[in-house]
Amino acid sequence: MGAFLDKPKTDKFQESGEGNGLRYGVASMQGWRVEMEDAHTARCAGLDDERLRDWSYFAVFDGHAGARVSAHCADHLLDAIVAQEEFGEDVIKGIRQGFLDLDDKMRSLPEMSSGEDKSGTTAVCAFVSPKGLFIANCGDSRAVLCRNGNPVFSTQDHKPALPSERDRIVKAGGSVMIQRVNGSLAVSRALGDFEYKNVKGRGPCEQLVSPEPEIFVQDRDERLDEFLVLACDGIWDVMSNEDLCSYVRSRLQITDNLTEVTGQVIDTCLYKGSRDNMSIVLVVFPGAPRPYPEALQAEKNLDATLERRVKEIVEENGHVDFSQLLFKLDSLEIEGLPPGGGLASKRALIEQMYKKLLPDRVDTELDSLSY
Repeated sequence: MGAFLDKPKTDKFQESGEGNGLRYGVASMQGWRVEMEDAHTARCAGLDDERLRDWSYFAVFDGHAGARVSAHCADHLLDAIVAQEEFGEDVIKGIRQGFLDLDDKMRSLPEMSSGEDKSGTTAVCAFVSPKGLFIANCGDSRAVLCRNGNPVFSTQDHKPALPSERDRIVKAGGSVMIQRVNGSLAVSRALGDFEYKNVKGRGPCEQLVSPEPEIFVQDRDERLDEFLVLACDGIWDVMSNEDLCSYVRSRLQITDNLTEVTGQVIDTCLYKGSRDNMSIVLVVFPGAPRPYPEALQAEKNLDATLERRVKEIVEENGHVDFSQLLFKLDSLEIEGLPPGGGLASKRALIEQMYKKLLPDRVDTELDSLSY
């Protein structure tokens, strides 16, 4: 959904923090979309409730048809969950009811009740306690846990074509066409989207689009747990779970700066062809990789190799087009490129060299090149 810009908007929002033995980094970018509809929340230094002072909370919201619902959920979902009486006794029930209550209350917002605003949002959130992870997903934003170098857990994307989702949609009188609800909406669960939640005689979780989260519990392994990623589909459209885990691990081996890591993820996904808004929250556990000399040296060697190869190609081919330069570099199958990121993850360095060697071609080549 949504139109595209002539050129991507590449300014980033970034933040980082630490608390409760965790570190986190956030990055988001509008990209090719005409509006930034993503939102996020990161609370690492304990929650307001005294019972939860050693808990942390993180969430990503991927809005569509507007940014109103995603922003509202970023501001209010945590409070809606913690306010549930069930949350103190049964975290899973509390999270579920918090989602449903927030969705119900949003109906009464003036712009929602009038039909002026028809926006909705996916949501993926995680509560991190000293012993476990409680992860809730509603839609196609995704959470992935990396343990001992591997993605050992991932939420399931709620798409209309899934048999269980399709069954609910059809029972509510809808259809799935071109893998969309009634041929329009690409997700089968979301907060907001009230035009899809008006089937009389059916409960909130039996509508064409359901606000019910799927909730997962994972025990923490202090020795092997490395990091948790929460991200919108603008990331997952161009990176698999394995790709992203491998790429993030490789970056953590050369820098402690988590905004640098998340920023590189966003840039790499843009260069890999993502056309959507992009947001990522990276939560790093004590068992994550740390920078070490050999990895730093390998990165320096790789950069030197790329600079040498770019210079050789330009010298051999004269005023080579930037797209041709990328093609020739890719054909060389250069060793040591970041796993999961590949040549796209080194795009900024390649551009820098191109500008230096062929300054007269920069404006026309780089501005016109499709990302």
